[in-house]
Amino acid sequence: MKACIHRGTQQIGGTCVELESQDVRIVLDIGLPLEAGCACDDPTSLPAVSGFSQADPSLLGVVISHPHLDHYGLAHHLPSGTRFLIGQAAQRMLAAADPFSPAGVHLEPCIFLEDRKRIDLGPFTITPYLMDHSAYDAYAVLIQADGRALFYTGDLRAHGRKGKLFDKLLRLGPERVDVLLMEGTTIGRTGAAKGFETEEQLEVRLAAVFKRTAGMALAWCSGQNIDRLVTVFKAARRAGRGLIIDMYTAEMLRATGNPHLPQAEWEGVRVFLPSNQKRRITAAEVFHVAERYKSRRVYPETLAAAAPRSVMIFRPSMADDLDRAHCLSGARMVYSMWTGYLRDPRTQRVLDWLRERDIALEECHTSGHAAVADLQRLRRHFAAASVVPIHTQHADQFEELFGNVQLRKDGEPWDV
Repeated sequence: MKACIHRGTQQIGGTCVELESQDVRIVLDIGLPLEAGCACDDPTSLPAVSGFSQADPSLLGVVISHPHLDHYGLAHHLPSGTRFLIGQAAQRMLAAADPFSPAGVHLEPCIFLEDRKRIDLGPFTITPYLMDHSAYDAYAVLIQADGRALFYTGDLRAHGRKGKLFDKLLRLGPERVDVLLMEGTTIGRTGAAKGFETEEQLEVRLAAVFKRTAGMALAWCSGQNIDRLVTVFKAARRAGRGLIIDMYTAEMLRATGNPHLPQAEWEGVRVFLPSNQKRRITAAEVFHVAERYKSRRVYPETLAAAAPRSVMIFRPSMADDLDRAHCLSGARMVYSMWTGYLRDPRTQRVLDWLRERDIALEECHTSGHAAVADLQRLRRHFAAASVVPIHTQHADQFEELFGNVQLRKDGEPWDV
């Protein structure tokens, strides 16, 4: 089995790995580089892989480890008929996002990844392992071919609401692996060495912020970070507040197919339809989406009265709606995403909007990626494997942290 990391040996995002055996191939992820933002319509970032620009029957399939843009964001540029391997809930979520965002996509045809259910594809045996991550339905994958085994971590962590999955991997993971293709997102980041808050700890901290907010508590977080939405929902309940979600977020929660997660019809949850989402629904003629939340809607004219008793999921495109609703007296914004996005020039408009309205911003976040100590636990489990860094800006630190490291370059083929 041969491998080539087309992108990811020296950067976070845009991940793409090609594996070859017996003259056929599979690809692990086809991500949009982070520097491309949401420029999903630009195909120039496609790696030079046969079967990406035009169909090639030797490309058996493309594994999408989880529904984050930096792992699937170029998938819609691949030729019609390309086979994808992805979690079923992840596929539903990406399809449900399509009317609302250019990041939405319908991936077909699909083979669905299921926890520890083996898939045979040509000479490759693919075994998915459901993992804890800030993306829902995220998988690590074991790839076996030609008597060799490569374990690709995808993106994972051990401190989320599904952290037991990480411990399960350490107890019941593959017995023999030759190469551990391991993400290192947090290496070099503040706090990564000692570990991160759990979602449960973050819940307590958020509840305290919501309690001392006089008006509307705004929570700026990803609508696809299901763990974080659960945390915000539980924190709102702790604070004696209801939760207002936008229709896109309602669709993401519905698409998980998990009735144990907060849903629009739950007591204490209401749905707001921002004007830009209304325009998108109209343009896509998916009026049934709005219809299904008709009984759960909260309207602009009622937001001011509801503000002191509510937590509202916020996204920048809603700013004008909230201004027109005059519901921001005594408001406070909780920012619950990676702090690096706040330094992005594109975020400056929102920060200016907050300052102009005297709305305080507080960061309440925990990482979607594993702390260094947890990566070291993972490495010890795969003690006999060589480690190949991916999804990191600090591959040079891997040897000191993990030992038996093979540094690779983008575009460099190598034998597993």
